[in-house]
Amino acid sequence: MSVRVRDLLMAELGALRFEPTQKRIRATLEGRTVIDSTRALLVWEPKRVVPTYAVPIADIDGELDAAPDAAIVAPDGIAAIGAPELGGRAVLDPSIPFSVHTVDGEPMSVRARGGGVAAAAFVPSDPLLEDVVLLDFAAFDAWYEEDERNVAHPRDPFHRIDIVHSSRAVRIELDGTVLAESGRACLLFEPPLPVRYYVLAEDVRTELLDPSETRSACAYKGEASYLALPGAGDVAWTYRAPLREAEEVRDRIAFFNEHVDIVVDGERLERPVTPWSRR
Repeated sequence: MSVRVRDLLMAELGALRFEPTQKRIRATLEGRTVIDSTRALLVWEPKRVVPTYAVPIADIDGELDAAPDAAIVAPDGIAAIGAPELGGRAVLDPSIPFSVHTVDGEPMSVRARGGGVAAAAFVPSDPLLEDVVLLDFAAFDAWYEEDERNVAHPRDPFHRIDIVHSSRAVRIELDGTVLAESGRACLLFEPPLPVRYYVLAEDVRTELLDPSETRSACAYKGEASYLALPGAGDVAWTYRAPLREAEEVRDRIAFFNEHVDIVVDGERLERPVTPWSRR
């Protein structure tokens, strides 16, 4: 019997997963390199949708100490922390802090030698991950894959973005008000997320939108700035200086499928439920 690939991948969401990487991985803390490894792993704790870097203890040039007060949550307890949904399942996305763990293990902390700033770490209780330490990406000053700066979270080798130009008629509206209309959108595919429709600013009624102070970062696209609709909050975003993989959407505007109505070739799309849905 055939199997849908997405269902196959989602079926393993509850497992502790890992994949070695051949990239040299480095991280700095208080201006000093404390992680430098060519033996790093990407590790997904159960329910996590983005990976965490893990390195052998020997590749940490710093002080590794126990941190017994860090929180640990059982795999079946993630609903209690307000976890978002993706594909009808509760997941741990990057908004859920590193301190929330879904596998047994020992909470740790990493400091530069003689330093005062502690970065959270975690040693899972798993025979295939002996002597490796999971590291809190957000707690370090900077991360590098080879000599390139990495942002937001580790890159998933099985995840990609795909941008294609389209002449399909795209209309974006909310409560009967048309916010954008275009026949020259760029469609950004990033499964399992919904298709995002990036339209030229000149095809958007920008006079209805206000710049927002909200910022976010994506490991594949770069830093996004947001646009708000009075009374509706942040409804759209744009990349002013995208990473090279996302160069084609520079200065284009995308709207949250979750918060507005998108009509493509006359067909109104169903609003998806994702980590960006309002909880």
